[in-house]
Amino acid sequence: MAELRPEAWSWHLLGLLNPLIVIGGNIVGGYWVASGAIFMLGLGPLLDVLMGKAEKPRPPRDSGTPFEALLYVHALMQFITLGSLFYFASQNGINWLLLVAGISTGINSGASGIIVAHELGHTRPRSFSWWVGRANLLSVLYLHFTTEHNFTHHKYVSTVNDPASAKQGESVYWFFLRTVPGQFLDAMGVHTRKGRTGLRNPVIRGFIVQVLFVAGIYAGLGSAMTVAFLIQAGFAIFLLEYINYIRHYGLNREIGERQTEMHSWQSEERWSRWTLLELTRHPAHHLKASEPFWRLQPYDDAPSLPTGYYGCFWLALIPPLWRRLVDPRIPSSTA
Repeated sequence: MAELRPEAWSWHLLGLLNPLIVIGGNIVGGYWVASGAIFMLGLGPLLDVLMGKAEKPRPPRDSGTPFEALLYVHALMQFITLGSLFYFASQNGINWLLLVAGISTGINSGASGIIVAHELGHTRPRSFSWWVGRANLLSVLYLHFTTEHNFTHHKYVSTVNDPASAKQGESVYWFFLRTVPGQFLDAMGVHTRKGRTGLRNPVIRGFIVQVLFVAGIYAGLGSAMTVAFLIQAGFAIFLLEYINYIRHYGLNREIGERQTEMHSWQSEERWSRWTLLELTRHPAHHLKASEPFWRLQPYDDAPSLPTGYYGCFWLALIPPLWRRLVDPRIPSSTA
């Protein structure tokens, strides 16, 4: 039997289609501003099904240079996409199409913005890559994410101490309302316990920076661009927390219990893997947090979602359907 060769890195370039489509839609204007949303959330679930998943995972490449470069391309595209949204807002003002454009752009901000920031947030603090990740998080007003994710989520995932882990039976809507303030307060508490109180707390300083950033957009660019920016940021945050929701839903672990691959959901659908920078191989990320995304491998016995991340978006929006399809997949050892 022939030895499997590494998968071509170029498949991950498919992830750049979304920002390109969003940019084009925002520049052309009109109903074209919905192109990104239709592509990602309309065609995405179908592409997950049509492209299927490999029978056996390919081994990682020896060199991660193309993947590392791709992260910076995504980060650049994030700000170009925001620029195209500002252009649309300047040409059209505040109307219902601005809401559509903001949502469509926010989908890209969730991918090229937050997913890239998540990966870069695991690099050395205050390095160039770390600062690029911070810039991406500022573009969606979620600067506290790196602290909460690195210091709480990775340590307490799937336990009652983790505000970013969803309980069995919990809807994505209630989870969102609970986890957003919960993660902010938790991140603030991480630094408070280190003696960084008041303005010495990086989370509080980050919040002030974000307020000033939005005020600067309003003062310099006007109300339409400010509204557009806030819409895209809000939807990007919702997408992040939707992903948090599906990655650990219903998987329980006691405080102090050893974390295993059974405490995170994975999905091997090619389209989700390639366009979301292997985010779907989440058990491997938790057990090997220092590993770059392109080296992650799936586990044979880890719990698997019923479809890729794109299809799960629609399932999660209908809580009874989500529970019907996912609850039976929860391993009895973690329920």
